[in-house]
Amino acid sequence: MAATRVEVEVEGRRLSLSNLDKVMYPAVGFTKGQLIDYYTRIAPVLLPHLRDRPLTLKRYPNGVDGGHFYEKRCPPHAPEWVRRQEAAGINFCVCDDLPTLVWLANLADLELHPSLSLVDEILRPTVMAFDLDPGPPAGLGECCDVALILREALGRLGLESFAKTSGSKGIQVYVPLNVEDVDYDGGTKPLSNALARHLEAQHPDLIVSSQKKELRRGKVLIDWSQNDEHKTTVCVYSLRARERPTVSTPLAWEEVEAGDPDALVFEADDVLDRVEERGDLFASVVELKQELPAL
Repeated sequence: MAATRVEVEVEGRRLSLSNLDKVMYPAVGFTKGQLIDYYTRIAPVLLPHLRDRPLTLKRYPNGVDGGHFYEKRCPPHAPEWVRRQEAAGINFCVCDDLPTLVWLANLADLELHPSLSLVDEILRPTVMAFDLDPGPPAGLGECCDVALILREALGRLGLESFAKTSGSKGIQVYVPLNVEDVDYDGGTKPLSNALARHLEAQHPDLIVSSQKKELRRGKVLIDWSQNDEHKTTVCVYSLRARERPTVSTPLAWEEVEAGDPDALVFEADDVLDRVEERGDLFASVVELKQELPAL
């Protein structure tokens, strides 16, 4: 049977959308059409966090149970109006607008993984990021505890931070920088590593800074290694390839302080409602300017 296609116009761009009734999340019947609808509706708050950034695609053409593959290089079949730009020797897609976002969703690019840098200055991070990853039986509750410890430590350095769920099993803490005089190797990487090791020494029963699995049981890994020009991190408001269509969702610090794991899992419809009520809780990540302290 031939694939069904629908021709649409998005902000003056013509797109051919296919297989809109294909189920992407079998456990709940969430379809490709719903995937495209979610990204279309969340675009006003999502696009500022994608704009001007190299984007790694993580595609699930047969849904979350059907395997996936990564694409760093922008596909050769991309429409001519999709922005392509070279960084670190790779010709990336850059998602600056709604037509590109809809095109990506139609490719079943379910998860969006941008760089912590802008494409024109790949060696200059605009943010320092910490990925808090629990080792069972630790979970989201313990991640909340560590996020608060990390926020306090960053505050002592004069840095404001912002939390979001990973959309999976952990929490991520972002420190906006948005200044000129910063890099990875002499800035965010050594500082984040030193801070993770310091907090591990202070809280050895709760925090670990090493990736070694045998050290992580019942503790929360402060993964500082995302602070690297070669890595990408799941974008705020991105869907995740879990059993249900969960989303990497910005949190208010009072939600982290409450520490209720059941209240910190958000699906696509939940996030659309939250944004309508509360706006973009992560807006400061692309706006706030902060200098890193000297090591």
